[in-house]
Parts: sequence; C-alpha cells; structure tokens
Amino acid sequence: MKIAIVASEAAPFAKTGGLADVAGALPKALFRLGHEPFLVMPLYQQVRASGAQLVERARFPLPVGRRTLSALLSEGEIPGTSAPAYFLDADGFFDRPGLYGEGHCDYPDNCERFAMLSRGAIEAFRILGISPDVFHVHDWQTALIPPYLRLLYDQDPCVGRSATLLTIHNIAHQGVFWHWDMETIGIPWEHFNWKEFEFWGKINLLKGGIVYADVVNTVSPTYAREIQTEAHGHGLDGVLRERRDSLHGVVNGIDDAVWNPAADPYIKRPYGPEDLSGKAACKRALQRSVGLRLRKVPLAGIVSRFAEQKGLDIACEALKRMLPDTQMQCVILGDGDYTVKEDLEAVAAQYPESLKVVSGYDEALAHRIIAGADMILVPSRFEPCGLTQLYGLKYGSVPVVRRTGGLNDTVCDCTPETLEAGTATGFVFDDPTPEALMEALRRAIALWHDKTAWTRLVRNGMRQDWSWQASAARYVQLYGEAMRRRKTR
Repeated sequence: MKIAIVASEAAPFAKTGGLADVAGALPKALFRLGHEPFLVMPLYQQVRASGAQLVERARFPLPVGRRTLSALLSEGEIPGTSAPAYFLDADGFFDRPGLYGEGHCDYPDNCERFAMLSRGAIEAFRILGISPDVFHVHDWQTALIPPYLRLLYDQDPCVGRSATLLTIHNIAHQGVFWHWDMETIGIPWEHFNWKEFEFWGKINLLKGGIVYADVVNTVSPTYAREIQTEAHGHGLDGVLRERRDSLHGVVNGIDDAVWNPAADPYIKRPYGPEDLSGKAACKRALQRSVGLRLRKVPLAGIVSRFAEQKGLDIACEALKRMLPDTQMQCVILGDGDYTVKEDLEAVAAQYPESLKVVSGYDEALAHRIIAGADMILVPSRFEPCGLTQLYGLKYGSVPVVRRTGGLNDTVCDCTPETLEAGTATGFVFDDPTPEALMEALRRAIALWHDKTAWTRLVRNGMRQDWSWQASAARYVQLYGEAMRRRKTR
C-alpha cells in the first residue's frame, strides 16, 4: 500500500510537540510492516539545521488561490528506512525561524502557508508520478487535502482516486481564519456554508477536512467519544457526530528506537523490567544534575508544556500544599504560560530542596527525568492521547494521571484488586482539582514505601506494549476502510 503521510512537522526533522513524534515514527512502523510510506512536510529552517541530507527533486509553479507560487521540492530519507521524505517550500514561506510563528505570535500568513503545503503535497505526487492509495493528513495544517482532492482533483488520473484519512491530534486547534481567506485557499465560494467551511462567519480548515475526509480518527478511543460532546468538541461536536460512523480512536505508539531504557544514550545506566538496578542510578544522576540533595524519598517528574490544558496550575497548587509536610521531591521541565511558570518558580524558591523547575525544552533532560523519576505526573484537563505517560510506563516511572482522553485508555488505576490481578499500571484521579491530584499522589507515595508492591507495579507498566507496531497495524485497517469508502463517495 502506498501511503502519503503529510504533516506540518515530523521528528527528527522539525518538532514543536507530539505531532512530530507521531509523524516521524508512524512511517517507520508502516515500512516495517511492508508498506510504502512517503513523508511530506515543509522545508523549515529547522529541517536544514537538523543535518538532513537533501537533494533537489523539482521546481514547479504552484497555484494557491489567485496566486501562482514558485515551489521547491527536496528529497531526503526517513531515518531507519529507505523510504523517501519530501520537503516543500514556495517563495520562502517556510524559510523562517519558527514553524508556526515567533514570540508566541502566529505568522499572519499561516492560512496561505499551509494551503500551499496541502496543495503542494498533491502536486508533488503528480510531478513524481506516484499515485498514493491513501493520503494520511494531520490536523488543520493539512486538512485542506481532502477537500482539494474531492473538489479540484477528482478526475485527475494520478491522485483522483486516492483515499483520505484525517487524524485530529487536538480538536482545540482548528485553523480558523477570516472569511476572505476563501480566496486564499482557492476553494469556490459556494462551499462557504454552514455544512462545509463556514464557522461563525469565518472559515475553519479543520471543519472542511472533517467533512471531506473519507475516514476521520483521533488519538484515543476516549477522546473520540469526548470530542462528540459540547464540552470537548470546541464547536465541532455536531460535525463530528455527523461523521460518527467513520470516526475512530487509535492510541499513539512510542518510538522504542528513541524511548527505550535498555538503550537510551541520554541516561546514566540502562535497565529493564527484569533488572531495575540501573533505575536507581538514573535517579541519583537526575538529583545531582538539577541540584537536588540525594535523598531516598519519592521523586516525581513533570515534562510538559505550561498550559491550562496540561493542568500545571493544578500541579503547582498541589505541590505548594504537599511539600511542607510530605517527604518527596519533584523536577519539572517545560515552557509556555508565563504566569504558570512564575507560580511554579515561586514554589521552587520556597522549597529549594524539594522542587526544581527548568524552563525551556531539553531533550536529554526530558529523557533523564523520565528515567530518574519514581512517578510521572500528567494532571491534564484534557489529553487527546498523551505520550508522557507512555514514556513513563516504558521507563518504570509510574504515571499519576487524570481520567481523560488517552490517559484513561492507557493507565489502569492501582487498587488492591488490580495490583493483585497484575493489571494496575498507575494512579488515576477524576476531578481537575489540586485535592484530587493530592489524593492520588498520597496513594502513590504510600505504595512507594512498600518496595515489593511498588516493584510489581513498575514491572506491570514496563511490560505493556505501547510500541508503534500495534498502532500502525490499526492504521492499516483504517486505510483499508478509507479506500472502501472512497470508492462509494
């Protein structure tokens, strides 16, 4: 099966978040299953800085709305495969310091930039003479591909019969622009209506993709149900309910070539579920590296964006209340909301021997926190899938998570019954409040002091299979469904 994976970012070429991990790992898993993946993404400055070896494949005129741009197509290779990765730019749209913006501000021409990516990806395959069986597109930045294929390329001999699968990684981000950008994207005005692109007087690119994609999925079964509700659908719940027969949830996998405690170059010592001795060395190394005193107390870790979605304000208040009288330590790595950052740093200044906050993103430190922590906190208000808890499970760092989205689908709450049955993998709480998180943390800390029970829980989590192979196999099924639906649409 020929699968065109089009995304706005993909590791290791360019990354701002979890989408890049998915778009980078899924093609490798599909390749190992015997399929032909093709990755298409923008040619950012970050791609050039990554050291990727690129060769120019084509220069071609690219119509986007009323303009014709000068497009450049370069080719590299998806790491660990012989499959191609293609990189697009046109008139310098992506030759910028940021992927989506700078200084917490979006680029004002993002609508045109990502319309160019969507249209350019289709044109690239026509120029290369490749007919994908499926275009697998991700989030609003590539959501124009399904409507473009249906409305502009339906009779094209190369791509006209290609099916489409749209993956929604976070429904909160939809690509909403003013209505005059219908001219920018080049979709006829007759499609600016409440059933297709119109959204409260503006255009919504993700909505158009949902309407026109053959199959839609999101990144966990629970989140697929949640986004069909008014509380979690961010205004698109009605559109998603219309597509419920072709809406699925597939939990993301983790790339075990990158996240594997038995072979992680960033951590102090390798370890695995049968020999956990290296984990204690990783904990001591983490304590030293961030300036925490070497103490035999539970060590919690957080690796997260500082955002309301991620519940860092909940964690901040919980730690503020617990640290004065609880024997524990915590290391936090992240960046984002300045107010949350200030609040966390204020608590850290008050309890310097118990809490360390590191601003920014450091890939090596992220690995060391995941490996060295006894538990990983993920108190999200909503979480489509979440990767941090999966990394925690893989590394024997017990997740403490809120029951929402993919967190609900991947972590089984530890009770005496589930621990005895061997199904417990972490601690789960329901309400997005400091009190609920504190109660879950206290349960986790109490079990930590029972070394036999704690080791059993750690090993339960480490033996879970959250590799991409299982997720990729499920995506192959969805590609087949998309192809069947395309034949009848």
